[in-house]
Amino acid sequence: MSDAETLSVYAAKAADYAKLTNAETASPHLLRFISKLPAGARVLDLGSGPGFAAGAMATAGMDAHAWDPVLEMIAMAEQYQGVTARQAVYSDLTEIAAYDGIWCNFSMLHTPLADWPDHFSAIARALKPGGLLHFGTKVGTGEKRDRIGRLYSYMTQEALLALLNQKGFEVDYTHTGEDKGLSGEMARFIVLQGTARG
Repeated sequence: MSDAETLSVYAAKAADYAKLTNAETASPHLLRFISKLPAGARVLDLGSGPGFAAGAMATAGMDAHAWDPVLEMIAMAEQYQGVTARQAVYSDLTEIAAYDGIWCNFSMLHTPLADWPDHFSAIARALKPGGLLHFGTKVGTGEKRDRIGRLYSYMTQEALLALLNQKGFEVDYTHTGEDKGLSGEMARFIVLQGTARG
């Protein structure tokens, strides 16, 4: 995520966003992700926001890393015991076979659609063979800003699954729904999990 207006919104509303996501520590998607990983797994929360997911992974005994471009979010992620937090963006992901799991939950959607293929390639390379990806995004087409100024990129479920397959992922879990986010607008979403073929 590098869009200046989107970053400024998250910096200004970091505390509000943390309150909105606080209950997600018990989400079935996060619990499933944690249960599928080996003991002591090295995991990356990519686009971590306030770090609730990385915190839950650390509590589960994992080597948890949280990356986010917004310093206010990193400051909150650092408060979770056992979490290593870093200010970073998708293009900083250059490691090879470094993680057992990567949690990418509603963060890539703030990057341009043209960058998604490269982002998924980097994630596939950074995962160990058989490593687990969690991905959440809003469903639709094109790019636009929401009512509070955040840039959103949208992809259909069919296009997303095709792209993930092309980039070497075997998706074995999907969940779709509709929810209200920080802007108060209702939006359709998809959450999926799958493994890197390696």
